[in-house]
Parts: sequence; structure tokens; C-alpha cells
Amino acid sequence: MQIRLSWQNLETGEWRTPVLTLPIALGRVFEQMPSTVNGEKVSRIVLTGERVSRFHGLITREQGNLMITDTGSRNGILVNGIIQTRCCIQEGDTLQIGQYNISIYFVTNNFTVSNQKSSQIFFNSQTNLPDPGVSAPTISSPNQESFPPQSLIDPVQVSLTQLQATGLPIEQIDYLTIGAGLGSFIWVDSLRISGVKSHQIMALGMENKPYNRYQRLCLNSQIPPQERLRSNSDSCPDNIWGWPSYALRESYTEWRKGKFLTALNLLWQVFSEPTFAETYTPRSGHVFDAIDREANRIDWSKIYRYGRVKNIRKTTDGRYVIAYSRSTENRRDHGFIIARYVHLATGYPAIQSLPDLQTYREQTQDFKSVVNAYEHHQHIYDYLEQSGGTVIIRGRGIVASRILQRLYEARSKNSQIQILHLMRSPKAQGNQFQQAKRTIENHFEFQPFNWPKSCWGGDLRQQLETANPQERLQLLEQWGGTTTANRKDWRNIINQGLRQGWYRITFGTVERVEPTSVGRTLTTIREHGLNANLQLEADFIIDATGLEAKVNTNPLLKDLVVHYNLPLNALGRLSVANDFELVEMRNSNITNQALSGRIYATGAITLGGPYAAVDSFLGLQYAALISLESLVSISAPGLNKLKGWRSLFQWFKWVNNQHPN
Repeated sequence: MQIRLSWQNLETGEWRTPVLTLPIALGRVFEQMPSTVNGEKVSRIVLTGERVSRFHGLITREQGNLMITDTGSRNGILVNGIIQTRCCIQEGDTLQIGQYNISIYFVTNNFTVSNQKSSQIFFNSQTNLPDPGVSAPTISSPNQESFPPQSLIDPVQVSLTQLQATGLPIEQIDYLTIGAGLGSFIWVDSLRISGVKSHQIMALGMENKPYNRYQRLCLNSQIPPQERLRSNSDSCPDNIWGWPSYALRESYTEWRKGKFLTALNLLWQVFSEPTFAETYTPRSGHVFDAIDREANRIDWSKIYRYGRVKNIRKTTDGRYVIAYSRSTENRRDHGFIIARYVHLATGYPAIQSLPDLQTYREQTQDFKSVVNAYEHHQHIYDYLEQSGGTVIIRGRGIVASRILQRLYEARSKNSQIQILHLMRSPKAQGNQFQQAKRTIENHFEFQPFNWPKSCWGGDLRQQLETANPQERLQLLEQWGGTTTANRKDWRNIINQGLRQGWYRITFGTVERVEPTSVGRTLTTIREHGLNANLQLEADFIIDATGLEAKVNTNPLLKDLVVHYNLPLNALGRLSVANDFELVEMRNSNITNQALSGRIYATGAITLGGPYAAVDSFLGLQYAALISLESLVSISAPGLNKLKGWRSLFQWFKWVNNQHPN
């Protein structure tokens, strides 16, 4: 039997995805690991680092089960976050050995079980890392896993008697948010400052820091803590009021250091229109530090619960039951949580990958030469700085702009780096809506926000709310498009590269991508406007085409939609009301309508609904406040409307870093 081990070294960022035959020994010293176990030849993997023992652990197959055994290591093995000495593991589980997070996948004929030609790279549900070894999600069936039992999968409503009959632990809570990422954090933060106690709230997810996935995406797309985010961030996830903003805080810090011109320039970026100044964006490290402060203030550690949600079902008493699983000492632990108000904030389940590049990776198993910008790919810059080479970039949004800047920085160490930007077609004219028209330069379309500014809180927001589904689709098509911020430093890099010849733009439709005999990539394109093929040879290809959030890429959401026949909007996302409720999932309480259960959704999974900028900081805050206003209207327990003196009082508590209640 073969399995794929996919891991990232958390200290060095190294990414590996080897296919190995069982049994598998893992440790720091090759010679200390056994060469055979029960007469079977052992695959041996060397992991570096002081926290890895000489012979750390062993993966075997016993009576049809996959087992992990700690072979007397000094620092132990964590299985799905729980320390284990010996336990059964399944596909999708994650092991932590020292600084390594290692994910498990089954393999058939050196390929993953799913040989689909997907154009997505899915996030590992255990590690929150983009993982090329993860196949397309499917809805669980009883043959794949015995939990939840079929008796709790089929019904439209589940009774408490049925749940109790399983003998599994059952917890009850007023407010439950699923995902435990930034969307969940902002919803919880809003609940806390609106009067809800921490013991009334639970956030269920795979990682205890709400920004972990976002931070990794930033790091992978070359935005370290000292670098600024690439899109506008006037709003603050740690501060529902938005004042003082990141810019004011940073300006104050610079002023105290005596850097008066820097401080004034930061304020100018905030208070002037984008026409006259570059839009302010905070340093990513400042954002995460501020979230840590607010997480401590609202008792996030008491609210967060580790678990992987399997499905959601209505209960007969007007609530919802959430089936979850997690690993305990010697087995996989299962349980149920019953909640009256549920919040879905599952985020992006996948990275959008260009189909021809995904096909290349599936056929060659080459995950080093062709990468996605959101995957860890530091090895490319290390190689280029040492040896030089040619890189092809696909995509031209904010992520592509940062990758270009990072390659420019690499050229300061090795000038023998060539960049070829492959675009499908020229961009001669900017998108226009009414009298507003975007600026174009070198086929890049400039806009400081991913949507026009008025979509956040102005006339366009109101227009989208009142539009019908077809009108919404038309408006989003008119307002949207691939844009990047009009940053002077980045524009100068592009113009310098064009003048000096190390940066070139080519237009064409990709026919195929294939490996060369010397380990490079060969891209065959049909040039734009010409009936001829052109071949482009490069050492690396970086795909910067973005993220994917359609419902069918998330097994939890897909199960919910299929089971309750929920409508989707024109963009394949959840269809939500203007208060972000999944109205079709409302669960009436026969004896007391005020106790009817409700489910709300937020983030990218609602794009195409009443709000355009759903995955922005302000979009998450807006959705949280609107959904809480809906809950206040039905007298949800412990919840008060955040307005007037109450809001001011809570703001003073935020300033002084005091608990909200």
C-alpha cells in the first residue's frame, strides 16, 4: 500500500509531497531507523531539527488500519493536534513531528485516488495549507466513514432522543460559528461587545488563531510581517468601530519616534482621495498583532473549540445539531453540538489554478517548477538568487503585482533573472461604470480596492441590496474585474523592466505545458491576433490567478445544499438574504416562534448576494453587524443592539484593553 505524505517545515518553509510504500519510518538519523519491519522493507524519511528524535515514529498497516506509533521520541507526536503514543489514522489526518506538519493521503498507481482534471488546489482541512495532494471533496457516505450514522444523515430533522441513543457526547450552546477564521472571529467579537458572554459562544475550527490561514496565504504570496498588504485596509478586524485605524496608530508610532514626515505622509494617504495619493495599507504583522490583542480581550481561547465539522442537521425543537470529529488519545473522537444560532464562515476551500498548469502537475508530479502563488514556493527565489533563470507569471491582479516585486528584489542579488508575463489578451481600455473609468498602464487595470469604494457603504451598496438576482449579476460584472493598486514603486519596477528588457509581456492562449529534457517547462501558446504557435521555455511558472469559493468545493456546504435543496446564487455561492441569513434553513419552534433557529453565512461563500466586498475586512464586519441586528430583532439571548452610549462605552473598554463584559 502506498500513501502520500505532504508536509511543510514550519521553520524553513520547505514543502515536500513524497509517495511512499508502507511501512514508513520517520526520524532525524537515517541509520537509526530500521530497514525492515516484520520482514517488510521500510521507507525511511529523514526530518531535520532538534525536536525530531533519531527514530521518532513509524507508520504501519495493521489489520486493514493505518497506524502511527511513537517509537520513544523525546517530544512526541501530535495527531490532529492531540499528543499520541499509538493510534489509528485516516486519510486527511495531520501529524506534527517537531516543526513538521505532515498530512496523510492514499495513493493508487502513484497518483491520488481522484485523477480528476480539477482546476483547483484544495486546502488541507487539518493544516489549512494549500495542498496539491488533496483530491476534490465529496459528501461522506456510510461506506467512507461510520460517523455520523446513517440514521442521523438521512432525516430532515433529528430528535434529541436519536442523538442520545448514539451514546456520544452532546453539548448545547446559544451561538456557534463554524470555521474559526477571521469571519468567525469578527462575528464573535461583535457578539461579545454586544453583551453576549463567552460561555454562550463557541467557535469550531481546526486552528486556534483566527488569522492562521490568512497569514499563511500572505507569507506564501510574499507578504512577510514587515510588508504591507496589497489591498486597501481602512477597516480593522480587531476594532469594529474602525477608529483609530491602522494608519492613525502607525502614524502616532512614527511621530513618537520623531519621524514627522513619515507620520504626515501616512495621514495624507488616509484623508486624501486615491486620485491624489496612494491608498494606505497596513503592514501584515501589525494586523496579526492587533488581532492577538483583541482575541485575548474577548476570551477567544475559551470560545474556540478544536474540531472538524462533518454535517449540519435541523433538530425537532427548532435548533441545529452539528456533528464533529477530532482525534483523542487512542481513537477518533466524535460528538454533537446543538446550537440555536449558527454562523458559517468557512472561507476559501480552494485555490483557483489554471487548468493547463494543473494538468501538467498531475501528469508529471512536478510541484516545484509549476506553483501557485498562494502555495509555499520560497525555493524559486532561493534558486533564482543563486543561479538566475526565467520565470513565467500567469495572472495580473494584486497577487501578481507582489510576486513581480519579489522577483525584482531577487534581481538585486542576481541580475540574470528574466520575467515573462503571459496574459491572455491585451488590456487597452479600463472598465467603466457610468462616468467612472479605471486607469490602464502596461495592460494593468488600477483600482485601490477590489470593488469600487461605494460598494462598501455608499450608493452602490444600496443599489446591490435592492437589485434582483439577475441585476446583481450584471452589476457585479460591471464593477468587478482584475485590478491592482496604483502604487508608484511597483509601476516604476514594471517600467524599468520593460526599458531594460528583463521584463516582457506576451499575449496568447495556452495550448499545452510540458517538461523539457533538461528539467525546464515548455509552454506552447497561440499568440493573440496571429494564427501561429510560439514556444516559451522557463525554469518556473507561477500561477497568480486567485482563490475559489464555490459551494461545490466545500464538502460541508455541498452536503447542506444537497440535503436541504438550498438555492445557490448566480455565482454558485450560498443564496443569502440582505441580513445574510440562509432563510431556507430557518428552523421553526412549534411552541415558541421566538426560539426559532437561524443560520447566517459570511465571507466569500456569499459573493453574488447583497454585498460585493464580502471577503474584505469591512465586508466581514458589515455582515456581522447586520446579522446581529437581525438577531436583536428576535430577542436573541444576551444580545443588545450596539448603538449610542452602549457603543461608546464599549469603545472605551476597547481602548483600555478591558474585557467587554
